[in-house]
Amino acid sequence: MHDEPEQEKLIEITELSKGQRRVLGVLLEKAFTTPEYYPLTLKAVVTGSNQKSNRMPVMTMTEEDAEEFAEQLREMGLLAVVHTETGRSERYRHYMRRRTPMTEAQLAIMTELLLRGRQSIGDLRSRIKRMVEVESLPELRRELNTLIDMGHVRANADLERRSVEIDHNWYRTNENIDPMPTLPAAAVAPAATPRVAAPNSPVSSTPAAPSASNELVQRIEKLESTCEKLTATNQELEQQLEDMTRELTRLENAFDDLRQDLGG
Repeated sequence: MHDEPEQEKLIEITELSKGQRRVLGVLLEKAFTTPEYYPLTLKAVVTGSNQKSNRMPVMTMTEEDAEEFAEQLREMGLLAVVHTETGRSERYRHYMRRRTPMTEAQLAIMTELLLRGRQSIGDLRSRIKRMVEVESLPELRRELNTLIDMGHVRANADLERRSVEIDHNWYRTNENIDPMPTLPAAAVAPAATPRVAAPNSPVSSTPAAPSASNELVQRIEKLESTCEKLTATNQELEQQLEDMTRELTRLENAFDDLRQDLGG
């Protein structure tokens, strides 16, 4: 038996609690990354909610908590409880594709933001690749602009800025969240004024020392290069943890099925 909402009815999402965001984010993520184990059992929802990779903040959610959040999402029409063909155990699936007009890329963006929160546009692009392929940065900006227009996403600067940070906009009004500071305008080094020697005056052959602004730009570029390397290393570690989590989910599902066969 399937608990399915009407497909044509869309829902306007403005805020969700921390627990609701985590459960919904997990269902979205696993539907993208491990469709062979989706829909998820309650145990798999808890495991995905509490995993340490691709999560910010790390949570400790119980099965009772997850079941309560899932029920709240079901009442909103964002989640459904379904049964497999064998009818062994209840499983959960999201209905974001049915209930919102978001594209696959937009759903992947929201998934990443729900699970990890505020992040740079570069990190966001690299992290959603495990769910969907976004061909270019301009394409990502187009999807983000649509989500911003819909009120689901916010940014602290123009999306053309490399240092811009992105976050979802589904926080509850009473949550104590860090504000999104507006980045100051980028410092632009003034163009060097050519030095013209006065008539009959000697011109020094000593090169001019780099300006403080040029030194700052060089330091920023060096830091960005270091951050890119660290991000690449971190992504490799996250992928390893994701693979381990996927295997754990597979084993938990197999255990649940075995327990149901044995009448446990």
